[in-house]
Amino acid sequence: MHLARQRHELVLRELALRGALRSAETAARLGVSEITMRRDLVALEGAGKLRRVHGGAVALDAAPAPRPARSLVGLVVPNTTSYFRSVVRGAEAVAPALRVRLVLGVSQYRPEVEVAQVDRLVALGVSGLVVAPTTRERPVAELASWLRSVAVPLVLMERQLDGDTSLSELDLARTDHAQGGVLAVEHLHRLGHRRIALAVYDRTPTAPHLRAGFATALTRLGLEPGPDVSFDVGEEGDPIALAAAVEDALDRCVAAGATAVVAHTDHHAARLVEGALDRGLRVPGDLAVVAYDDENAELAVVPLTTVTPPRREIGEESLRLLVDRMAEDGASRRPPRHLSLLPRLTVRASCGAAPSPGGRRG
Repeated sequence: MHLARQRHELVLRELALRGALRSAETAARLGVSEITMRRDLVALEGAGKLRRVHGGAVALDAAPAPRPARSLVGLVVPNTTSYFRSVVRGAEAVAPALRVRLVLGVSQYRPEVEVAQVDRLVALGVSGLVVAPTTRERPVAELASWLRSVAVPLVLMERQLDGDTSLSELDLARTDHAQGGVLAVEHLHRLGHRRIALAVYDRTPTAPHLRAGFATALTRLGLEPGPDVSFDVGEEGDPIALAAAVEDALDRCVAAGATAVVAHTDHHAARLVEGALDRGLRVPGDLAVVAYDDENAELAVVPLTTVTPPRREIGEESLRLLVDRMAEDGASRRPPRHLSLLPRLTVRASCGAAPSPGGRRG
């Protein structure tokens, strides 16, 4: 437990470094309650050291409004309706303190739209870009050539692009999804499961890294591989094909004696739970489930334990990387930075363990 003075010093140091903070995250980092953190922020505001805002605080030099943005920057993401909604919100939250104005482009997972969005933003005069590029059915060499041709500083977000070493020259902020796979398996192993299946929607950039982490964890723990099912069947969103894939996954789990499954994504995991219940299986009594993504996991018929990527933080850190790069001059260019953030396990009802406080992050 930090003494009040020590906490205050750490809070002010964070504000000096970042310009803003969120009270819930800072409280967790310091090991105190959110009530205690709010009291600290009230005291520091009363002492004229910071300004409180909804959900946290900002440094005084970030507080006066309005301060004109120094730079226009672009943010290009595949969508704003699911995974990337929180990523965009994270970038938006730190943009005022970094004195940048964001302009958003959405590619809808279409490479030609993505290229057009980037061209439009460069023509608009952005000083830099954060891009989560579309990788599906797109040769890495072609993607790398295009990214290298962009005329402004660029940060890659939530992608690990192997196969072209020139991409290592770009700054990168991503979730360590392989570690997410390890977290899921280790959690189920601690609960006593020794035969763990994997069911993955293979059309996402997350899938290969999740598979790699799952395999790493099995080897580390000395476990035999359980059934491995791909939900990449039929047309995307085809409910009949998905229902058939769920039935196949459950058949293989029962035949192999699997007592647990790691399922990607939340949507696919929820369908798997429904299929198990329709068969008369108990979740988690007969089949424990850990999902991946944590977008709507708590809304499943059995609230899903899930691996929670740090989506908001990815947006924040990607923008910070870009602003740092934009501030350089040609004579002092620092080496590229590749930032990997670790996901967390959020424990709910589907695995059989005691839920995380509030059913949130564990």
